[in-house]
Amino acid sequence: MASILRQIVAGPRQKHPEAGLDLCYVTDNIIATSGPSSTFPKRAYRNPTDALVKFLDYKHNTDWAIWEFRAEGTGYPDSEVYGRIRHYPWPDHHPPPFALVPNIMASMREWLKGPDTNPGRVVVVHCKAGKGRSGTATCSYLISEEGWTVQDALSRFTSRRMRPGFGAGVSIPSQLRWVQYVDRWTKNQKLYVERRIEVVEVHAWGLRDGVKVAVEGYIDEGRTIKTFHTFNRYERVLVDGKEETLTSLISPTISASSPSLPITDNTVPAESQRSASGGLEAGGDAVIFRPAQPIVLPTNDISIDLERRNKATYGFTMVTSVAHVWFNAFFEGQGPENHGVAAADGVFEIAWDAMDGIKGSARKGTQALDRLAVVWRIASRPSDGKPELPQIITEPPVGEPVPETSAADWKSTNITTIGQDLGLRTASPVSANVSKASSLRSSGSSPPYSDEDHLVGVKTRGPSGEDYVSHEGRPTVTISEPDLGMLSLKSPERIAQAQGSTKVKDVGLGKDANAVGEMQTLGTKEAGDGKLGQDKETSRAHVPGQIVKKDER
Repeated sequence: MASILRQIVAGPRQKHPEAGLDLCYVTDNIIATSGPSSTFPKRAYRNPTDALVKFLDYKHNTDWAIWEFRAEGTGYPDSEVYGRIRHYPWPDHHPPPFALVPNIMASMREWLKGPDTNPGRVVVVHCKAGKGRSGTATCSYLISEEGWTVQDALSRFTSRRMRPGFGAGVSIPSQLRWVQYVDRWTKNQKLYVERRIEVVEVHAWGLRDGVKVAVEGYIDEGRTIKTFHTFNRYERVLVDGKEETLTSLISPTISASSPSLPITDNTVPAESQRSASGGLEAGGDAVIFRPAQPIVLPTNDISIDLERRNKATYGFTMVTSVAHVWFNAFFEGQGPENHGVAAADGVFEIAWDAMDGIKGSARKGTQALDRLAVVWRIASRPSDGKPELPQIITEPPVGEPVPETSAADWKSTNITTIGQDLGLRTASPVSANVSKASSLRSSGSSPPYSDEDHLVGVKTRGPSGEDYVSHEGRPTVTISEPDLGMLSLKSPERIAQAQGSTKVKDVGLGKDANAVGEMQTLGTKEAGDGKLGQDKETSRAHVPGQIVKKDER
């Protein structure tokens, strides 16, 4: 019965013939697997932990260790894998807080290449499906520690992990953006500078009615995504009618000019300018979201979350659109290319089609807007208005201990998969303060989404990429069944001086999110080789006095 359940959950994934496990060898020393479990009923349809351990013991003796990335909990205690595990958790369907990347890369490097290591050692990476988070970490390692190109790393992971015709192994746009960030980080001394960032304004073109816009970021060492602000109707400024520049609308403290929007002679809150005729949906509106109070995030990692709600009855609203996007202000401000000194403010822009969909899929429901721009800058200290001290983060050197983050509760009894979906929701005070479209709309012909849909197409591979690993003359490993009835260009001191810092240190993403240093950045060229988000996503540097027109891409 358990084998049948595993086969149903795996779908088109190919099992490993020696143990019937969902795993693949990305390289000779990197194994990607879906998350094992030691609890029922998940043990019935996922890799049983004891079976995975038995397989690894047989194939690699003691020369294996696990790297797990599950903020929702591993599903097994550390003791069941001999404590041979490293914890760097972050939420499902999202990129990692970039401050974790140097430590993840260094810890994998130390296990595989450090002093007194065995050449036959392997790293076993897993998240939930062994795709998005595992693929992001695996490709990042191949790029930063093995010298692979972005394209070669992504192609290898896809070819080893996915069946033909089932898409890429790493497919979420924000995770792909992070892989490009890692490439730039690797090519520029592996230097990262963490700052606190203020989101000054959010600009939207073609905004439909009933769209909730929220600003999110990481806390708790990256295990939790926190909503720092949800814009309400009184923070929306409708910009429409006579075409003028946006100079009078942008905060005078921003040196960067935002993409320009046409404005009316009398700019008023968007809710006050809705047509009395009520015949047309407010699609095509240009809107500025300006917070009443500063929105300050503890790190460079910024997410804009969109959710469109329409009117329903009996205390419910209908969610017809869900999308979000992550970007990092240090990279968008050309920090790596400027030896760690990133621009102080900037504008990040992205089109609707390039945003992340529901639970890692491309599905977002009905279109909520045409494109989005985020105006941001370095956060200032309330006491004197000056930027707080940044934190300079470098990859730990070879032979030195590498810190890891705290593990999530392995039982994950009260944690569900992070992500929103379409459908009816109970109306809340937050949603009541966001305008809703005038009529109930469904998500069209979009098929129902299963929590396991993102597992489809995963397959297994042997160390050399073979579909079937020969085990002639070797004992079969059986699965226990449940009863189911370097800064050579600039020194850290000079970087600290350039950013107003008096203290230099190597850190990870601290437990106290408020302790993270401040700064901010402005614009950049498209990440990496320019293939990501082509013609859909831009980050632009500012020339003082220049106004960027609405239709300028």
